[in-house]
Amino acid sequence: MYVFWRCNGHDDLSRVRDLGLGGLFLQTPSARALGAPIDLHFLVSEGQIRAEAVVRHVQPGIGVGLKFTAINDQDRRHFATLMKRLRTESPAPSLRPKPSPGAAPFSF
Repeated sequence: MYVFWRCNGHDDLSRVRDLGLGGLFLQTPSARALGAPIDLHFLVSEGQIRAEAVVRHVQPGIGVGLKFTAINDQDRRHFATLMKRLRTESPAPSLRPKPSPGAAPFSF
């Protein structure tokens, strides 16, 4: 799955490596500063999912770990549907969505 994201006026498109209720890890060679705000737009069939997040950790040349900070009610419902689909479609436990390192749980 991919997300379109914006940070400090720069746009990017990245693959999601790990996804959980508290956050996600994006594969990107572009490093961002810890605490930098990120606007996310998930590119998924469940419908529009927009969220706000902050950078919690950086692996230079590999990607960034993000913690969700806000998501509106309608997008939250689409996100819950997405998580349900990913859990049922994953063929192996290692591919199932899991909390991103350093990300706190995000309650629905």
